[in-house]
Amino acid sequence: MNDYEFGERLYRYRKAAGWTQTELAEKLGNSSKAISKWENGASKPTTEMLSKLSDLFDISVDELLFEKENKAEKSITKIVLTGGPCAGKTTALSWISNNLPKYGYTVLFVPETATELIGGGVTPWGCGTNLDYQRCQMQLQLEKERIFEQAAHTMNAEKILIVCDRGTMDNRAYMNDLEFLRLKEELRMSEVELRDHYDAVFHLVTAAKGALEAYTTSNNAARRETPEEAAALDDKLIAAWTGHPHLRVIDNSTDFEEKLKKLLHEMLTFLGEPVPFEIERKYLIEYPDLKWLESLPSSKKVEIIQTYLKSAPDEETRVRQRGSDGHYVYYLTTKRNVSEMKRVEIERKLSQSEYLELLMNADTSKRQIRKTRYCLMFDNQYFEIDVFPFWNDKALAEIELSDECQEVHLPKELKIIREVTTDPAYRNSSLAAQNDLQQ
Repeated sequence: MNDYEFGERLYRYRKAAGWTQTELAEKLGNSSKAISKWENGASKPTTEMLSKLSDLFDISVDELLFEKENKAEKSITKIVLTGGPCAGKTTALSWISNNLPKYGYTVLFVPETATELIGGGVTPWGCGTNLDYQRCQMQLQLEKERIFEQAAHTMNAEKILIVCDRGTMDNRAYMNDLEFLRLKEELRMSEVELRDHYDAVFHLVTAAKGALEAYTTSNNAARRETPEEAAALDDKLIAAWTGHPHLRVIDNSTDFEEKLKKLLHEMLTFLGEPVPFEIERKYLIEYPDLKWLESLPSSKKVEIIQTYLKSAPDEETRVRQRGSDGHYVYYLTTKRNVSEMKRVEIERKLSQSEYLELLMNADTSKRQIRKTRYCLMFDNQYFEIDVFPFWNDKALAEIELSDECQEVHLPKELKIIREVTTDPAYRNSSLAAQNDLQQ
C-alpha cells in the first residue's frame, strides 16, 4: 500500500463525511495526531483501525485500501451562487440548469437553506437568539453539501457541477464578530475552511444597486429588506466572501438578460469551457498603505507560499499553500502561454498529503516565493495586491479578466508605477529565479 495514496483517500472520505481529524479520532478512540500521520503518509493504521474506518465510512476495507480499477476519471466542482436580495438568483439557476448540460455537465443544485428553514417556521426572529438560528442554518448547510458530494461520487458522470444556492459564508453577513467567532469554535472550522472549500463564488448584485426599478420583495417570502437595507446587505455579502481565490461579482451595468449572459460567461471561463484560459493584467505599484487596506471591509489578507516544480520547457507548474492563522488550502497549477496577456491555466485543489508529496519535485533552481496577498473588491472588480518581503518600496497588483478588452479601474489609493502585464521580469516564476532576493 502506498502511504500517500491511502492518506489522500482517507482525507477524501473524512471530508465527505464532514468530520474534522479530531472528530474522526474520537469516533475511533484514537488521537488526532494519529489521523494526521495517516493522512500525510507518515504511518499506517492497524488492522483493527482499518476495520473501524471501513465501518464508519460504510465501505469495504479493500475500497479503503485500493482504488477501484478502471474507474472513470471524474471531475466534481462545487460553486456558490450568491448575491444581494432581488439579484436574480432564481432565474440564474434556471439558466445554469438549461445551459451547463450542453457542455457535458451533470448539474446538482443545493437549495437555499435560509428559505427552507424560514418556510418551515425556523426563523431568526423565532429562535432564542440570532446565534441559535445561524447555528441551525450553518449545520444544515454543511450537512446538505456533504450529502450532495457523497451522491456525486456515486454517479456515472465525468463532469459534475454542484451549485450551492448560497453558501456557508453568507451567514457571516448576518452575524457580528463575536457570534461568528463562537460559531467557528463550535463547528471546529476556520474562516478559511468555511470560505475556501468551494471552488468558486459568483455574486449577483442586488437590483437595489443600479436597477432600483426592478427591486421587489413580492417574489420571495423570506425577503424583508428595504432597498437601502438590501444594498447594505449586498456589501456585507461581498465582504464575507472576499479572500476567496475565485470570487466574481456580476453587476447591473447591463439589462437583466445581459447580466445572466455575463454570469454564464464567467462560469464557463472558470470551468475552462471550451479551454481553461487565464486573462490577467498586472501593475507595478508603489508600496501600498497596509493600514488602509486592512481597514476596508472589502479587503482580506491571506498568506501564500508558492513553490515551482520541475516542468516542461513550455509550461509553468507550481504548488501553493494559501490561507491565514495556521489554516490553509492547497493548489496545483499548470500554466502555458498563449499570448502576452492570455494563458491556458489548469488548477486543482490538493490534500495536504498531496501537497507535501509534490514538494519533493520542487525546482531547486528557483526560490520559494512567500507573499502577503490582499484581496480587494473595488468597483465590482476583484484585485489581488501582493506584498513581498524583499520589496519595501513597491508591490504588484493584478486582476483576472473574462475579456482582454475589459476596462480596469484601480482605486486611486493604489499608485501605479507602470503596467507590467507583458514584462516577464515581474512574473512570480521570474522573481523566484532571482537569487539575489532577500526573503
